[in-house]
Amino acid sequence: MSQVKFEGIKKQYAADVFAVSDFTLTIEDGEFVSFLGPSGCGKTTTLRMIAGLEKNTHGKIYLGDDLVSDPENKFFLPPEKRHVGMVFQSYAVWPHMNVYDNVAYPLKIQKVPKDEIEKRVLEMLKVVELNGLEKRMPNQLSGGQQQRVALARGLVMQPKVLLLDEPLSNLDAKLREKMRTDIRAIQQSLKLTVVYVTHDQIEANTMSDRIVIMKSGKILQVGSPKEIKSNPVNDFVREFIQ
Repeated sequence: MSQVKFEGIKKQYAADVFAVSDFTLTIEDGEFVSFLGPSGCGKTTTLRMIAGLEKNTHGKIYLGDDLVSDPENKFFLPPEKRHVGMVFQSYAVWPHMNVYDNVAYPLKIQKVPKDEIEKRVLEMLKVVELNGLEKRMPNQLSGGQQQRVALARGLVMQPKVLLLDEPLSNLDAKLREKMRTDIRAIQQSLKLTVVYVTHDQIEANTMSDRIVIMKSGKILQVGSPKEIKSNPVNDFVREFIQ
C-alpha cells in the first residue's frame, strides 16, 4: 500500500517562522497529486519531509500503514529506509558514470544481486525509452534524456512513492510537453503513487488527479483540476489556477 498521510504537519524554524503549518492530507494509493503554489509556499519542504530529507517539527507522517515521522515521540525513520524514489529539478546525474551505472547505482548500494540489477535496470530503461543507450555518458545526452535517466534511477528501486521536485523546469517548452505526457503514462502503467511539486499551472492541470494549492505554508484548496477551476475558494486560487 502506497498511501501518504500527513496529520497536522508543521515545519518550524523559529518561534514565529513556519515553512509549513497545519498540513493535513491523505494521498491515496496510485494517485498523482501535485503541490502547486508560488515560490516559498512550502511545497518542496513538504515533499522533502516525505522523503526524510527534512524533519517535520510537529505532527505525524505515514507511508502506507507505517509511521515514518513523529517528533513528539522522538521517532524518525531515516530516508534510506522509507523506500521512496526522488527526482530533482537539476537531474543529479553523475557525470563520470554511464547511463547504465547511473540507474544501477541505488541497487548496488543496497547490494542487490548483479543479475537482478541488470534485469531491473534494462526494464526501467525500456520504460523511459532509453534502451540502447546504456553505455552513453551524460555529456552525450540531451537535457530530456538526462531527466529520463534520473527518472529511471528513481523508479528502479521499485519505490512505494515517487517524488518529483519541479523535474521539467530546465527543459524547453516542446520537451516539457512531451515529458508531461510520458511521466503521466509511466505513472499510470506502473500504478505508482506520485507527489509532484510545481509552480506551473499547465503541468498541474494536465498531469494530476488532484491538486493541492499552497500559500505561505498552508493548504488553501484540494481538488481535481476541474473542481478547483470551477469552484476556487478565493481570489488567490482563482488567479493562480488560470
